[in-house]
Amino acid sequence: MHSAPAYSAETEGVVVRVRPSYLAGQSDPAEGRWVWAYQVEIVNLSGGPVQLVARRWTITDALGRVEEVRGPGVVGEQPVIEPGDSYAYASGCPLTTPSGSMVGAYFMQDAEGRMFEAAIPAFSLDVPDARRVLN
Repeated sequence: MHSAPAYSAETEGVVVRVRPSYLAGQSDPAEGRWVWAYQVEIVNLSGGPVQLVARRWTITDALGRVEEVRGPGVVGEQPVIEPGDSYAYASGCPLTTPSGSMVGAYFMQDAEGRMFEAAIPAFSLDVPDARRVLN
């Protein structure tokens, strides 16, 4: 597993950090399959609790093909994150190209019931030591 640096974004006191890792052992370039894991940490620096209600991801491969992924919570949970606390989880993404990118948002709800989008920073999915070809 090869780790990349962490990417970070902050929205209304909610910090989202993402660290992608290429999974060579689960990838099969000869079959057109490259797999990445990514670890996410969500830190609540706001003054009140927030709940992660839903997510939206935009996944783009090296050929510009885009896939939108939406759904409730993350990894089957809709965690409440208290002020000063954090929540972390890991997930994965297969691609049919050796590079791509992901970006998105978490739909958060504060204690007053107000919904807001916490930005998930754009991050690249690149095979280590591979040259990225831009069109």
